[in-house]
Amino acid sequence: MHFLSPLLENYIAANSAPEPEVLQELRRETHLKVIQPRMLTGHYQGRVLSLLSKLIAPKNILEIGTYTGYSAICLAEGLQANGHLHTIDINEELNEIQHKYYTKSGNASKITQHIGDALDIIPHLDGPFDLVFIDAEKKQYDNYFEAVLKKCRPGSVILSDNVLWSGKVVEPLQKSDKATTALLAYNKKLATDKRVETVLLSIRDGLTLSRVK
Repeated sequence: MHFLSPLLENYIAANSAPEPEVLQELRRETHLKVIQPRMLTGHYQGRVLSLLSKLIAPKNILEIGTYTGYSAICLAEGLQANGHLHTIDINEELNEIQHKYYTKSGNASKITQHIGDALDIIPHLDGPFDLVFIDAEKKQYDNYFEAVLKKCRPGSVILSDNVLWSGKVVEPLQKSDKATTALLAYNKKLATDKRVETVLLSIRDGLTLSRVK
């Protein structure tokens, strides 16, 4: 489902901050060499992530779901001078492209890549995290949220991506669709969870912003 026409999407991107050259290169290489390039954050949402990070000015960032590293580079743009970003992904096959562009972006020393199950890794990371970006297995969103909440402080921001799930959250639900079922429950939970203040933004495929109370 397209929430906006391609014409409007192009207009919005054209009237937002330009995509940095290193990210243009990463986007092109991802489309040429990597399966499911649709998973890439992309120009407009990438600039949203970058600006949010700059507004928050985090010392520590946690990202769950790295893919080729586009969003990690965007988020790292807002880190404090001595800040650090930890990013977790289950797929080690993308390490080469991730580190290539971490280096090109000038942020390699600020980014630590973890390979494995996020739910196993998160408990062993030092917090608190000022900014968290969740963009991995949709059926695990609630578990990710509970795990990272323990590593946050009052005022920390948790971002959750793909929460509109191509519009499936408002379409008739198929009993076999476990991902949509999980996201419906997750969205309802965040809207009513008194531990956070939440707004769901209609950016790209849906981006939820939750502030820890």
